[in-house]
Amino acid sequence: MADKGGANPYVDIQTKLEAVGKEYTYFSLPGLNDSRLDKLPYSIRILLESAVRNCDGFQVLKKDVENILNWQENQSKSVEIPFKPARVILQDFTGVPAVVDFAAMRDAIKRLGGNPEKINPICPADLVIDHSIQVDVARSLLKYSPNPGGGQGSCQSSAQTSKPSSCSMCSNSRLPVLDKICPFHKLKTHGADSLEQNQELEFERNKERFVFLKWGADALKNMFIVPPGSGIVHQVNLEYLARVVFDTDKVLYPDSVVGTDSHTTMINGLGVVGWGVGGIEAEAVMLGQSISMVLPEVVGYKLTGKLDPLTTSTDIVLTITKHLRQIGVVGKFVEFFGPGVEQLSIADRATISNMCPEYGATVGFFPVDSKSLHYLRQTGRNEDKIKLIETYLQANKMFRDYSNAGQDPQFSQAVEAGLNVKPYIKTSLSPGSGVVTYYLRESGVTPYMEKLGFDIVGYGCMTCIGNSGPLPESVSEAIEKGDLVACGVLSGNRNFEGRIHPLTRANYLASPPLVIAYALAGTVCIDFEKEPLGNNQDGKPVYLRDIWPTREEIQTKELPKIGNVSDAYVLLNLGDSVTTDHISPAGSIARNSPAARYLGERGLTPREFNSYGSRRGNDAVMSRGTFANIRLVNKFMSKPGARTVYLPTGDEMDIFDAAQRYKSEGKQVIVLAGKEYGSGSSRDWAAKGPWILGIKAVIAESYERIHRSNLVGMGIIPLQYLDGQTATSLGLTGKETYTIEVPENLQAGQIVNVKMNDERSFQVKARFDTDVELTYFRQGGILNYMIRQML
Repeated sequence: MADKGGANPYVDIQTKLEAVGKEYTYFSLPGLNDSRLDKLPYSIRILLESAVRNCDGFQVLKKDVENILNWQENQSKSVEIPFKPARVILQDFTGVPAVVDFAAMRDAIKRLGGNPEKINPICPADLVIDHSIQVDVARSLLKYSPNPGGGQGSCQSSAQTSKPSSCSMCSNSRLPVLDKICPFHKLKTHGADSLEQNQELEFERNKERFVFLKWGADALKNMFIVPPGSGIVHQVNLEYLARVVFDTDKVLYPDSVVGTDSHTTMINGLGVVGWGVGGIEAEAVMLGQSISMVLPEVVGYKLTGKLDPLTTSTDIVLTITKHLRQIGVVGKFVEFFGPGVEQLSIADRATISNMCPEYGATVGFFPVDSKSLHYLRQTGRNEDKIKLIETYLQANKMFRDYSNAGQDPQFSQAVEAGLNVKPYIKTSLSPGSGVVTYYLRESGVTPYMEKLGFDIVGYGCMTCIGNSGPLPESVSEAIEKGDLVACGVLSGNRNFEGRIHPLTRANYLASPPLVIAYALAGTVCIDFEKEPLGNNQDGKPVYLRDIWPTREEIQTKELPKIGNVSDAYVLLNLGDSVTTDHISPAGSIARNSPAARYLGERGLTPREFNSYGSRRGNDAVMSRGTFANIRLVNKFMSKPGARTVYLPTGDEMDIFDAAQRYKSEGKQVIVLAGKEYGSGSSRDWAAKGPWILGIKAVIAESYERIHRSNLVGMGIIPLQYLDGQTATSLGLTGKETYTIEVPENLQAGQIVNVKMNDERSFQVKARFDTDVELTYFRQGGILNYMIRQML
C-alpha cells in the first residue's frame, strides 16, 4: 500500500475537457502559467505532468515540480526527482519471480498478523508470457497460428476467397481478412506444424509455472496476464497494451511505463515514455512507490532529408546507434525531432527506440504525432479513444508536428530468384505477435519464407534469448570435433558469444532481409557487392541487389545495522563486459551442472530439466545456475566455465559449491570485475542469484545502470574504483582478503576504504546514487522495505 500524503497543491489547475461527447478532467501544464514549459523537451513534460498529478507532499514534493520546470538549469546538476509511472510491464522470466515475491510477501504479512489481501499491485501491471517457447521443431508442416484473443474457430480452407470487412469476434479490429476467422482466432495458414509442436512442448515443459501464473492472475488484483503464444512482450506492448493516454475515473494522463526488460524502451517509438528497471524496483512501483531518478539531460537528435529507397530500419538504427555512441549518451534521454521523423514509420521508430541499451540512453523518445494515431487505427484501437488521445495531448502541449520547427524544444545538445537454404543452416521465424503473421500473409511473403525454411515456429522471445533449440546432431558434432567458429545471424537485440546457442561463438545482428540473405549464402564470409548468393534455376548468378526490396516494397499495413564487509574472500575475479547472461541462469541446464544434480536427486530425467528460464520461480535451481555460463572467464581458472578456486585450500570446484563452502564456514565473499559489469538484458536473478550465494559486494570499474540498481535492491553493495584505477593498476590478484569499511551514516556516492590482509589499502566509490537507494539498502533490500511499509 502506498504511503499516504497530503492534499495536492496543484488541484487548482485540474481542468475540464470535453471530448467524444463526454467530460473529463486533467492536470493542465499550460495552467501552470510558466514560460519554461514551452522550452521543455516533450519527454521531460511527461515527467512534469506525473509530478504535478501525484504531488502529495510526501513521495512527491512541490519542490520536485519546480526542479523539473527548471530543467534547463538543473539537468547537469544531478538533481534527484521522483517519478511515478502509469504502469508496469513484465515478461515471464522476470514476471514469475515478481508473482513469487508477491506470494511470499502475502505469507510474511500473514505471519506478522497483517492482512495478506492487502498485497496487490497498486499500479497496473501487465505480464506477457513470451520467454518460455523454444525452437525444438523447425521446417515441418504448420497448421494453425495462435489464439491470443480467445474464442472458438473452425479450420477454414486456404483456397477460400471470401473476404469479410472485419472479424466478428474483434468488433474494433477493422482488419480485413482472407478467411472467416481473423489472425487472432486460429486463422488457417500454410506451411509447417512447427508452431503447434513447439507450443505443445512449451505447455508440457512449463505446466507448473503456467498453473502458478494462473493462480496469480486470479488472486492478484490489478494484474493482467497475457497467455503464451500471443507474441513478444514489446510487440504486444505496442499493438495492444499501450494506452498512450490513460483514462482512470475520467481523469486523463499520459501513458508511461517501466518494465523488467532493458528493451522496454521500444515503446518510446509510440510516444510512451518507458525504460527497463530491475525486477525488484518494478515490484516497488507495482506497490505504489515512486522511482527515484536523476533529472536527465536530453540529447536532441535531428532528422532531415530523405531516405534512400533501399534503406531498411536496421540501416537507420545502426547508423543512429553509431552516432549516439560517439556522442556519449549513457544515462541520458534522447529525443528525436526534425522533418525527417515524419518519414519514419512507427516500426522504424520502435526499432530505433528498441536499441537504447545498445547506445546507452535511458530512452529514445518520439513524441506522439499524426503517424502515431494512424498506427493506433491500424492496430484496432477504438476511434473514440484515438480522438480522446489527440484532444488531450494537444490541450496539454504534448502532441508533436515534426514539420513545425516552432515546436522544437531546447535540448542539452543537435544527431523471387530460385535460391535455396543449405541443409546445415538452421532457420526459424518467431514473429512478435499474431498481427505480424497477418501482414506477412496479406503481403504474400509467407509461402516464400516457408519454402526457404523460415517457418513460423512460435510467438515469443526465442532465438535472441537462447531458446533456439538443438542443432542437428551432425552439425553439433562437426562444430565440436572441428573446433569450428560457428556463426549465427539474427534479427534480434543481443549478440553476445554463445547467446543464441552455446555452439555459436560469433553472432551478428542484421535486418530480416539480411538474415535471409546470409542463410541463402550459407556463410558470413561473403562480399555481397561482388559475390552471388547462389544460382537460379537457369544456373545464372543471383546477387543481393537482385532480390533486395525497396522501402516502399517493405511497408505493410526493522532495521538491520549497516556493518563492514570483513575479511571477505573473492569468489570470482572477472574482467570487462561480464553480462547478465554470464551471471543470471539462462538457456538449457547442462547435465553436469549443480542444478542438474539437484533436479536429478529429485527424480527428474534430463529430458525434464527444461531451461533455467522456465524455472525462475525455483530459487534452489536458480542459485545453482548463477554464474553457470560456459563462457564465463574467471581469472582464477585456466579456461572459461562455471568453476572457481576455494582460496583457503586452493581446491577447484563449481562456483555454487564454493559459495556454499564459504557460507558454511562463516566466510564472506565478494566479486571483482572490470568495465560494464552487468551489461545486457535486465535480469533480476543476476542480483538475486549472487545474493543467495552470499556475495556482499561487487567492486567494478563501471556498471550497467539497471544491474547496479538491482544489486542495491538486493542489498549487495556496488563499489566502483576511483577514476583511472583498476584491479591491475592496484596490483590486486584476487587472492587477498578484503575488509570494506561501511560507515553507519553512509551517504550516496561516498568514498569508502578497502583494506587487505597484506596491509595494503585503496579507496572506492559507493555507487548508491540516490537517498532512496540508501534507504532500500539500510532496510536489507527493497522487498524488506515494502513489507515494513505494509505493516
